[in-house]
Amino acid sequence: MREYFEKGLSFSEIANAINERFNTAYTRNAAIGRARRMGLSTPRPPVSPARAKTPPKLSLARLNKLRARMFGDFRPRREVFKRAAELRLRCVAVVPRQLSLIELEDGDCRYPYGGDQEGEAITFCGHPRREGSSYCTSHFHLTSGLPAGGGTEVPEHAPRARLRLVEAA
Repeated sequence: MREYFEKGLSFSEIANAINERFNTAYTRNAAIGRARRMGLSTPRPPVSPARAKTPPKLSLARLNKLRARMFGDFRPRREVFKRAAELRLRCVAVVPRQLSLIELEDGDCRYPYGGDQEGEAITFCGHPRREGSSYCTSHFHLTSGLPAGGGTEVPEHAPRARLRLVEAA
């Protein structure tokens, strides 16, 4: 390969010559890769005068003039959004029993109330649970998005885990 490279042959001509001499099937790209691994480098092709010219560098003042000419006084308006009121879920059909975590029994609804303010106690609904859910029927429909009047099937994403007290303070 060095011999052909020193003669100034192109890589496709080098690949053809090696294939003819050694009865192989190297491609032009294989010859290029091998030449690189051998440390053979090709001289850079001469740069044409059209490519040699670099674009002029624009100063900041010239950029500002161009921007002003193109866009004028156009400035996109930003909409100001007001913060929406906090959404608080509530269920009118149920008056909670306000049970603490320790007072909850196995079949009681675990829908939480309170705890929004610093130091406010968290209590739970405490009404009888719906089968297959941690909540009573009203709170189940409130949280699952199912219509309250019908639909007895429990969606796959309905929570089935039980709360249990690990340690009492």
